[in-house]
Amino acid sequence: MADAPYVPPRIWVWESENGGQFGGINRPFAGARFEQSLPVGEHPFQLYSLATPNGVKVTILFEELLELGIKEAEYDAFLIEIMEGDQFGTGFVGINPNSKIPAMVDRSDGVEIPVFESGAILLYLAEKFNAFIPSEPAKRAQCLSWLFWQMGSGPFLGGGFGHFYAYAPEKYQYPIDRFAMEVKRQLDVLNRHLENNPFMCGEDYTIADMAIWPWYGALVDGKVYEAAEFLQVDRYEHVVRWSAQIGQRKAVQRGRMVNRVSGEPSEQLRNRHDASDFELRTEDKLGASG
Repeated sequence: MADAPYVPPRIWVWESENGGQFGGINRPFAGARFEQSLPVGEHPFQLYSLATPNGVKVTILFEELLELGIKEAEYDAFLIEIMEGDQFGTGFVGINPNSKIPAMVDRSDGVEIPVFESGAILLYLAEKFNAFIPSEPAKRAQCLSWLFWQMGSGPFLGGGFGHFYAYAPEKYQYPIDRFAMEVKRQLDVLNRHLENNPFMCGEDYTIADMAIWPWYGALVDGKVYEAAEFLQVDRYEHVVRWSAQIGQRKAVQRGRMVNRVSGEPSEQLRNRHDASDFELRTEDKLGASG
């Protein structure tokens, strides 16, 4: 006998964690859960993050700025262990009331300016250093359109498809079919655009690419959700080409390592305080198995 269909109650009540990989940290309320100060380094920018796709966006931009020789973009990156609940300490909640990584503090002008949400941080830094964002109005509009496209589309890939396909305690056909269809539509949007454009904004490599690559590049490269075959990502040949091109950039390779705690130990840099950390990695910076 088939299970009876779920009928939502008149009033939803949270009773306990709902299982899945992130069930133990999710709650239907905000705010700090315990006292915990954030560490502070020596550089103008203090980043508190984890090498999820959203976190990688920001570390890529920092490394790209430094690659341009912009020394004022030096930063300290401190690991936030989201599975341990670091994002619910008073220090982190103080700079990001939404308790999500990444969050940043800019101390470069003598005052502390907190910035949260990955897209906001990308735009803030690009405008501050006048880099990786076009100045011509039409191209700038295109860049911002693709940046916000990613911010709006990403949850369908991560919290939608990724959750139900890879992380949910049980797999159900309807949500997987629903979000797989949407992710494939998004890949087709990118593929059609990239057929005639080397980067998201034509010839210009911008924060739009840095926002989109950690999500959709990782997807077509088979680095998230183990879903490359399921989604037939090789069909999106222009996205595959674009992703490979970006992945070859030295700054991107460094940025992807920062605050990483998974994968090969050689690809992990738990905390970043100086460019030399990529070569001279101490115990505080190495992956747990390094």
